[in-house]
Amino acid sequence: MSSKVTVPKIEGSKVRNGADPLVMVTAYDAPSARVASEAGVDMILVGDSVAMVVLGYDDTLQVTVDDMAHHVAAVARANPDPLIIGDMPWMSFHVSVEETVRNAATLIRAGAQCVKVEGGRKRIKMIEAIRAAEIPVIGHVGLTPQSANVMGGFKIQARDAHDVRRTIAAAKGLQAAGCFAVVVEGVPDLAGEMITDAVDIPIIGIGAGANTDGQVLVYHDVIGLENRFKPRFVRRYGTAYEDQVASIAQFTADVRERNFPGPDETYKTNEALAEALGLYGSQPK
Repeated sequence: MSSKVTVPKIEGSKVRNGADPLVMVTAYDAPSARVASEAGVDMILVGDSVAMVVLGYDDTLQVTVDDMAHHVAAVARANPDPLIIGDMPWMSFHVSVEETVRNAATLIRAGAQCVKVEGGRKRIKMIEAIRAAEIPVIGHVGLTPQSANVMGGFKIQARDAHDVRRTIAAAKGLQAAGCFAVVVEGVPDLAGEMITDAVDIPIIGIGAGANTDGQVLVYHDVIGLENRFKPRFVRRYGTAYEDQVASIAQFTADVRERNFPGPDETYKTNEALAEALGLYGSQPK
């Protein structure tokens, strides 16, 4: 029996119905996809956060559909068991229905099994069109990084009762439009719990408290490779940055001190070659 995670498996995973909480990590290449798969996560989000985490941009607005397809394909080549989610980048689902569906199809052809779309009810028309093309969709409400300029930065959302109710309505609208799950980002814990209770599809939280149907973090945050800043909702489980610096520093020192390469890393010259070169009995150093 295949151990691949499928859309129907995710869609039916509500904690209140006895399901285990879902685990999602972002990943952007084959090595991290293999690690995530071996670690047993349920979903890999090839997120537009690749812009900041890997490509060095200040926000997520710089990546294109082609960028995302490149990284989706890298993840897919690892053939991981988790469900692969392709993130629809900024301006890939804003212009027209036709362009939206075409861009979603590009990510599916690259290897994604579904796509994620940021935004609430104003994105329903586009989501319904993607679904009509037989492409599964995950929604994303609360703090939506692609809207950071409108929001005035990366600020916690749903801070008052009106905004909580509006976010609940958005999640319900996404469910009605055919989303099989929704990411809720950057909201107080009570809001996260209320949104989770309000819908029948799983809510995946990031900075949304503990009472959602699952959690997502950036791979590089989890392993400690990203150390420039630490949002409140992040817990680091490793020291990958420090470990890598130490490894490269040791390599640098060994080269400069002529300790690398050593005998174990060297291809020895055999006697026949040495003799042919007129060096028999005195192999080159």
